[in-house]
Amino acid sequence: MRGREAPHQCKRQPCMRLLPSHASSFQFRIISKEKCNGKLCFIIRNHPSSNQDASSEIIIEGVTGVEISAGLHWYLKYFCSAHISWEKTGGVQLDTVPKPGSLPPVPHDGIFVQRPVQWSYYQNAVTSSYSFAWWDWKRWEKEIDWMALQGINLSLAFTGQEAIWQKVFQRFNFSTSDLDDFFGGPAFLAWSRMNNLHGWGGPLPQTWLNNQLVLQKKILARMYYFGMTPVLPAFSGNVPAAIKSRFPNARVTQLGNWFSVNSNTRWCCTYLLDPTDPLFVVIGKSFIEQQIKEYGRSSHIYNCDTFDENTPPSDNPQYISSLGAAIYKGMQSGDSAAVWLMRGWLFSYDPFWQPPQMKALLHSVPIGRMVVLDLYAEVKPIWANF
Repeated sequence: MRGREAPHQCKRQPCMRLLPSHASSFQFRIISKEKCNGKLCFIIRNHPSSNQDASSEIIIEGVTGVEISAGLHWYLKYFCSAHISWEKTGGVQLDTVPKPGSLPPVPHDGIFVQRPVQWSYYQNAVTSSYSFAWWDWKRWEKEIDWMALQGINLSLAFTGQEAIWQKVFQRFNFSTSDLDDFFGGPAFLAWSRMNNLHGWGGPLPQTWLNNQLVLQKKILARMYYFGMTPVLPAFSGNVPAAIKSRFPNARVTQLGNWFSVNSNTRWCCTYLLDPTDPLFVVIGKSFIEQQIKEYGRSSHIYNCDTFDENTPPSDNPQYISSLGAAIYKGMQSGDSAAVWLMRGWLFSYDPFWQPPQMKALLHSVPIGRMVVLDLYAEVKPIWANF
């Protein structure tokens, strides 16, 4: 769906997977932003030949594949009374869609819907362990179709990152045994990635690491095909415990316990590389570069959540500012166009974060290069107070 003004019938995804019986009923076209008044939109029109047998009935145009898919969902919902959602909220209900040749027409002037905001974001960072850890490509394909139909164009893409970390840390002389103690098991990866615990549920078999990387490449290819912006991970300072032996002079802080079993240091009390240590930016840069090398491209937006339910070792605004600056420098060193996307959950969860500390972190990054997700805003909005 990347060509300009190129028409595609329903044989293109996700329509074919959703409505194979209507393969010839819809025609899709990518259009320029100029036709949407400089923004993102979709346009739904009646096909001029819709009164002829076996012809397309509805034309859906959009700036990207996401807009086209959202337009398809719009038409099915408001003109055919169809329902498309997750399985536990009704799933896909298309019994009300008329047979090919009998689709209801839209108004003569067509339907024009402009995206009200630039981004429609999806996922919490912990979803990868709540659900995604067990998904194969068939399940991911279904989810990405759902995302496109809902108009989502900005989504986390975390699958397979342990295989990338393995390659990066091996360049810094960390062994397989070192990483077995560092990576959590599939259901706990979200928290080992965010410096909450290490090793619990592991180790990860090499076959699993390899297969997850293959899966990630399929996920990214499909997201890019739709015109989505995948958000890749970045380095927060979270390092294996073996850094103490691999780099004896490295400046490292051991964090406190995070709900771990009996406060056992075998699983808890992870290690944070000090932002003033030269290794910090070097590792951060290497991780970004390895991802770009492996995937062939980047959308330039990276997620990094600092101190997720972990209290920083110091409330000194200078320390917090230096940490934020080091995280972003690691991103920018690997990708000059990097934008840091972070969750605002830490500000809601931990009273440690008062205005001086919040300002120190948020202002450590150039204006326009950070996006904060206020994911609990429907209950406890952060932006309104800060």
